Amino acid sequence: MSDHEDKHEESLLEKISEKVKGHDLSSSSSDSDDDKPSESSMKAKVFRLFGRERPVHDVFGGGKQADIFLWRNKKISAGALGVATVIWVLFELLEYHLLTLVCHLLILALALLFLWSNAATFIHKSPPRIPEVQIPKDPVLEFAQALRSSSL
Repeated sequence: MSDHEDKHEESLLEKISEKVKGHDLSSSSSDSDDDKPSESSMKAKVFRLFGRERPVHDVFGGGKQADIFLWRNKKISAGALGVATVIWVLFELLEYHLLTLVCHLLILALALLFLWSNAATFIHKSPPRIPEVQIPKDPVLEFAQALRSSSL
């Protein structure tokens, strides 16, 4: 009974070694040059882990996002990880809310624009160009009238 188990284990090991080496051991065990596959055919066949057809870089899209996910550009990947960590700390640990964050960022942007436009005269630079937004009077009056009539 132990001989049968030993043969089964050996055949299992042979099958595993076949898969790893990529050629069939049962076909021939001679070392003649005729039986060996050519180098070009071996180079053309690439062995990938878990039998994948495409590289992981292509699976992730093959662009900059794949480089970030696979840490090929370490500075950008570390920056993305840092930003994600800061966002997680703000929202999860400090219980900060998205609306509060958006309002604080808008207030900061307005303060920076105000300081920049006032400091531009002292440092002789051109002030920031902020486009002028004009809302037509008629649609606003129609909207107000619709709100007023619907609330009565």
